[in-house]
Amino acid sequence: MTLTPIVPTALIQHRQHFPTLIHKAYFNYGGQGTMPKAALEAIYQAHEYLQSVGPFSGEVNGWLNREEARTRQTIAQTLGATADTITLTENVTMGCNIALWGLDWQAGDHLLLSDCEHQGVIAAVQELQHRFGIEVSTCPLQATLNAGDPVAVVAAHLRPNTRLVVLSHILWNTGQVLPLAEIVALCREHRSRSQPVRVLVDAAQSVGMLPLNLSELGADFYTFTGHKWWCGPAGVGGLYIHPEARGSLRPTFIGWRGVVKDGSGYPIGYLPDGRQFEVATSDYPLYGALRAAISLHDQWGTAVDRYQQIQALSGNLWQKLAALPSVICLRTTPPESGLVSFQVPGRSHDQLVKFLETRGFLLRVLLDPNCVRACVHYFTLEEEIDRLVNTVAEFIASAST
Repeated sequence: MTLTPIVPTALIQHRQHFPTLIHKAYFNYGGQGTMPKAALEAIYQAHEYLQSVGPFSGEVNGWLNREEARTRQTIAQTLGATADTITLTENVTMGCNIALWGLDWQAGDHLLLSDCEHQGVIAAVQELQHRFGIEVSTCPLQATLNAGDPVAVVAAHLRPNTRLVVLSHILWNTGQVLPLAEIVALCREHRSRSQPVRVLVDAAQSVGMLPLNLSELGADFYTFTGHKWWCGPAGVGGLYIHPEARGSLRPTFIGWRGVVKDGSGYPIGYLPDGRQFEVATSDYPLYGALRAAISLHDQWGTAVDRYQQIQALSGNLWQKLAALPSVICLRTTPPESGLVSFQVPGRSHDQLVKFLETRGFLLRVLLDPNCVRACVHYFTLEEEIDRLVNTVAEFIASAST
């Protein structure tokens, strides 16, 4: 007899905050999280306030400044940083571009990229190579998913002229959690032409999932978004810049938010902290929504508690998928993150994902490596995992007949 897992009442109540979960089995947090009602209400209330008061007035201007400061402080406190190290951005790619284009590149400088980076980052690096004549190479971190040492791989690919290493904290395609602190320490020991080797981290999959202390981690640039594992709105994210690395960057896109002005309003320099990389008008109502989403997660438990629950649930999903005779999980051991990537040889992954969507399950296909990626959050139900695995088995069986 199959026993139905007992779901704690507190978890059921917590899930009521997320409208999507009422009618969908959601497994796409690595693409975009499910916004809670409090975040949606914060957006509406902010717009209502702006339209009733201004939306362009002295009162509103003071409100905008407070919203920026509160959001910057909330992000910093959550990530173990100080507010002066945080630049408010729209998304991960924007943060990557601030760091990539802000360095004073010289022809012959070397940039080391992992082979698991997002296409937006790769495209920006290609343009750097075209414009400045820098050298770009790739280190094979994907091959270390189940065996091998990522730190040793990075070390083997550093050069005397390396200036920047670009990689993700959690690889978005395989879900591997890189030993980032060790990689950062390695790069700090390796100096390029008497210059430090900086580390730019794509944190799209780590912020909101891993417990983080960026001050201790030591990465030079750590760029993230609020719309994935934090379940905030699309259009607001951030870039952490280590105090020691701030002087190595110059603003590329420039606007009134990042400059110091004289008494006549004339720009005379840049603000001395992370604000210098902020440009102009943003969708300010999103700031309160992100804070509301972060607060809701904190009400459930600590970052450590939530991560441990994510690991337990992803391990559950991995074990049950791996038990299906026609499924290959990319990892051969339980995953360290909430990303579970798997393949169904001889079957169309596109067709599988479309089939699952007709049954109320939302997943996605990745191309490199070609696979299906499922994402579990700390509030995913074990019952949802069981139903997902059974539906994958149903698809396999139907395709075999």
